[in-house]
Amino acid sequence: MAAGELHDRLAELLGPVEVGEPRLLPGGASKEAWAVDVRTEAGQTLPLLVRRAGGGVIHEDTISLEHELRVLEVAHEAGVAVPRPYGYLGEVEGREAFAVERVEGETIGRRIVRRPELAQAREALPVQLAGELAKVHAIPRGALPFLRERDVLEQFERELDSVGEPHPAIELGLRWLRDHRPEPLEPVVCHGDFRLGNIVVSEHGLEYLLDWEFAHAGDPREDVAWPIVRAWRFGVDELRLGGVGDVEPYLERYAELTGCEIPVADLHWWEVLGNAKWATGALTQSRRHLNGQERSVELAVLGRLAAEMEYELLDLLERG
Repeated sequence: MAAGELHDRLAELLGPVEVGEPRLLPGGASKEAWAVDVRTEAGQTLPLLVRRAGGGVIHEDTISLEHELRVLEVAHEAGVAVPRPYGYLGEVEGREAFAVERVEGETIGRRIVRRPELAQAREALPVQLAGELAKVHAIPRGALPFLRERDVLEQFERELDSVGEPHPAIELGLRWLRDHRPEPLEPVVCHGDFRLGNIVVSEHGLEYLLDWEFAHAGDPREDVAWPIVRAWRFGVDELRLGGVGDVEPYLERYAELTGCEIPVADLHWWEVLGNAKWATGALTQSRRHLNGQERSVELAVLGRLAAEMEYELLDLLERG
């Protein structure tokens, strides 16, 4: 992305500015993240991150970047730990984008769960994650009227069908989920991808919550259970909560803050759902590479990862 058109969009948003050369940051399966330093007319330097649409989306209900920015704005106003939103940029070189504060810290899950210097952070994270999620779920739904409720099973059955090849383990998992569906809880504003990898961590623990593209209205247990999916433990499988801790302190703190008590056993259905969801997402991502929409080794590798979730699904069903 060249600085020219980006300069024009940022000037419309911030007034007269000087824009440094944008730098594409690694990571992000469906969105681009560009680091850019902006100098205002008053001489202030703003480290910004420009989040721009990529070549496709992971799931069909992904919200637009304009709506994602609005979710960030509302979350920021509600006291959720998110980077400061600056504004929507419209299209930059043909793809929509917005600008937020560029923040410092660790986001790579496999580093967070293993690095010695983050040991203190790992101890703090279970309670901090519960506290942040409680703030998200307390956001009034009326503040974000465009967030839709969805039938999550129908959605992933459609998405799996779009892959165009049989995956019996996922199909079995979806059938089991239909046969054992729990009574729903009152819908709340859900982050939609609440896990390690989408948080910024310092030596003190959680600093920021990122990547709101899957925000929706739904059962709070969908968010609560998502970080216990094995894929988000990053190899530290014995620590069920994201590879950093036990589930019980996390659930206890969430119940203390929200009044919503969720027994550990209730998470099994949602853990099965999480594995079916991510297996399907990995397959749909790989199709962007295979159909030529966006040629990428990363997307191709994601397709192979689906087998890990299929194995986990079968193990969960046998244990359940």
